[in-house]
Amino acid sequence: MNSQMMAAVLYGKEHLQVEPVAVPTVNSGDLLVRVKVALTCGTDVKVFQRGYHARMIVPPAVFGHELAGDVVAVGEGVSRFSVGQRVVSANSAPCEKCFFCLRGEQNLCEDLLFNNGAYAEFIRIPARIVERNTYLIPKHVGYRDAALVEPLACVLRGFEETSPRAGDTIAIIGLGPIGLMFVKLAKLYGCRVIAVGRRRTQLERAAVLGADETIVATDESDPVKTIREMTHSRGVDIAIEAVGKPQTWQWAVGAVRRGGTVNFFGGCPNDTKVELDTALLHYSEITCKATFHHTPASIRKALDLVCAGHIAASFFVNREEPLANLLEVMRHLMSHNGHLKTAIVP
Repeated sequence: MNSQMMAAVLYGKEHLQVEPVAVPTVNSGDLLVRVKVALTCGTDVKVFQRGYHARMIVPPAVFGHELAGDVVAVGEGVSRFSVGQRVVSANSAPCEKCFFCLRGEQNLCEDLLFNNGAYAEFIRIPARIVERNTYLIPKHVGYRDAALVEPLACVLRGFEETSPRAGDTIAIIGLGPIGLMFVKLAKLYGCRVIAVGRRRTQLERAAVLGADETIVATDESDPVKTIREMTHSRGVDIAIEAVGKPQTWQWAVGAVRRGGTVNFFGGCPNDTKVELDTALLHYSEITCKATFHHTPASIRKALDLVCAGHIAASFFVNREEPLANLLEVMRHLMSHNGHLKTAIVP
C-alpha cells in the first residue's frame, strides 16, 4: 500500500482542497478501511459553509462521515473483523460510562468520540467505534445502501422519540433527504403523511415514497392553515420539522393538535431564538422535543431496515462523482438546498 492517499481537506470557510495526505496509521484496536463510497450530507454542507463544526471537526482536517468500504488492515487485538470484509461504520461512539450513557442517552455522551475523514481513499476507524459502532455489510446489500445507515439512524431515533402509532397523521416539514427519510419511515409505521416542501420535485419524491398529501410552502403561504383544513381543523398528531429555520419551527407548533407532539429535528443557526405561544403549549398540552444524533441501538436498527430492503439508496441518492469533484459538488449543494445526496467514489 502507498504511504499517501488522496483526500478532501477542509482548511476553513468554503476552502476545500483534494490533495495527497498520509494514509492514517492503524493503532491497537483500530481498522483501516478503503472507502468504497461516501455520501454527501447536509451537515457536511454546513461544515463547508462555516469552515468548522464545534464538536465534530476543527480544520485543517479531512472531513465527511457517511461511508461504507472494505477492511484493508486491522490493529492488534481486533478479533471481530478481518482484511477483505465489507463494513459500515458510524461516525461516533459513546463512552458507555458517563451519566448520560448510563441513562441510555448515549447520543448526549460527555465524551462522545467523533470520526471524520470519509472523503478520502482510506479512513481509520478508532478502536472505540470499531468495538461499539461498526458492522459487517451482508452480501446482498450495496455500499451506497449501507452508507445510509448513519443518517437513517438519526432519523429513526428522532421518529421513535415522538412515539408514533399506526393511524397517526404526521406532518413532515422539509423534504430534503432527511425529510424524505421521515416520510418513508412514517409510511412503514402505518401513518398518514402530509408532506410540506418548497419545490415540486421534493413533493413528487415524497409522493413516490408514500406521502398521502403534499403542500407547497412559500414565505407568503400559510401551510398551517392548509394542514388544519386537511385534518378537520384539529391539527396533526405529530409535526416533524426537518428544515432548521425559525419560521418552520413556528409552523410545526401551529400544525399540531391538542395533546400532539412536535419534533424540532432541524437545527437552527447558532444564536437563533424562536418565540412560542405559552398559552397554546400549556392549555393544549403540546409536547415539544428535539432529537440530536444517534445511538448504537439506532444504528443497529437502521442497518436492519436497510438489510430488509425497506430503505434503499435509490430513494435518496441521485448522483455519483469522483473525489476530485467534491468542491464542485459542495458548491452545487449550497445553491440547491434540498437536493438529494451525491455518492462520492474515491
